[in-house]
Amino acid sequence: MTKINIRVIPRAKKNLVKTEPGRLKVYLTAPPHDGQANKLLVAVLAEYYQVKKKQVAIIQGEKSQDKVVKIQAAAGSSQMVVNTKNRISGNQGTR
Repeated sequence: MTKINIRVIPRAKKNLVKTEPGRLKVYLTAPPHDGQANKLLVAVLAEYYQVKKKQVAIIQGEKSQDKVVKIQAAAGSSQMVVNTKNRISGNQGTR
């Protein structure tokens, strides 16, 4: 299980995940109403990390642009999650 800090940008032109120092920045096409952006965030991160949507959970910041997300990666995709965590924290990791 890995916790990742995320900054969400709703109503973007396209869905996109960018790595920044200390967090991921995720651009979402959905508006921040009725949980639409949160639902899309889970789907986008699941695709990005190649895991099922049920393995991605927002654990902090349900109603905020700044969120903490928990990813429970399977054995094959766990290295990708660790590598992303290393890149955003400034540690050297291979991808």
